[in-house]
Amino acid sequence: MFHTRLSLALRDGAVSLPQDGPVLVIGPGAGHDLSALPKDRLTVYSRFFPDHAHWASRGFKTVSTLPDSGFTAAVVCAPRSKPLAQAWVEAATRATDGGLVLLDGQKTDGIDSLLKAIRKTANLLGTLSKAHGKLVWFDRADVTDWAATDTHLDGGFTTRPGVFSADGIDKGSAVLAAAMPDSISGRVADLGAGWGYLAHHVLQRPGVTTLDLIEADLVALDCAKLNVDDPRASFIWTDATQYRPAQPYDVIISNPPFHTGRAGDPNLGRAFIRSAAAMLTPSGRFVMVANRHLPYEDTLAEQFGTVEELGGTPGFKLLSGIKPRRTRR
Repeated sequence: MFHTRLSLALRDGAVSLPQDGPVLVIGPGAGHDLSALPKDRLTVYSRFFPDHAHWASRGFKTVSTLPDSGFTAAVVCAPRSKPLAQAWVEAATRATDGGLVLLDGQKTDGIDSLLKAIRKTANLLGTLSKAHGKLVWFDRADVTDWAATDTHLDGGFTTRPGVFSADGIDKGSAVLAAAMPDSISGRVADLGAGWGYLAHHVLQRPGVTTLDLIEADLVALDCAKLNVDDPRASFIWTDATQYRPAQPYDVIISNPPFHTGRAGDPNLGRAFIRSAAAMLTPSGRFVMVANRHLPYEDTLAEQFGTVEELGGTPGFKLLSGIKPRRTRR
């Protein structure tokens, strides 16, 4: 994994960090081990709230906006999204003024494709293959055309590399938007709001007094601020499974995530259901969309007095829970 590859490369002298100066680490997950790097010289960039909170709680200098200069070296933890990985490499190259960049990633996340491109655009200094992945290091990369750019979708929506459903409207969200109850009103929240597609539709209901867009990906939330121009909307960067509002909501909607990396994980959706139940008023309502195969009905029944299916499509189901059994935690 990341720590093994980097540790081996540093131990064997295959690559050496500059003796002095700050080092930028881009996109490490909470599972990464950064102990091979000089903690007192590190700046960790994370756009994902749980990871950001993890590094900050452990005393790392942690930022949520990518720096654009001032570093002697950078480490990029390659994400699944190729456009995002390329954007991070470009940002690392810019932040180091063409200096040393180390790129680590798994084969399943496309590290071989990135290496092939880097061979054509940078001075490749070395590679290390281990544990189904590669550590690649290089300098003098000419990757200005890899910089992050906005994508403009039909309907006037803006997305950016790496956000969920960056290339088009998610099918599940479209199903929920089309069948969203007209009766939605009062204080409303969108758990896992993404770039704001569902929120846009919620705010077409005049009975909605406020809408909180709750999202862990800060870049997605920045897109939502562009896509949702309504004074009733508030944008909250946090972990939806942990957040609790000062006042409970009347209605919560959600298209919850169900993947951890490439692996399906229904427990994420279950955590969203439990969190929704804890955030609602005693008579509050939760409306969610999910893939047909995901087993959420039992968790809904545990958390709500009334559960019903509102319909859907062959691929997606719309589920509703009313009167949460636990409204506060």
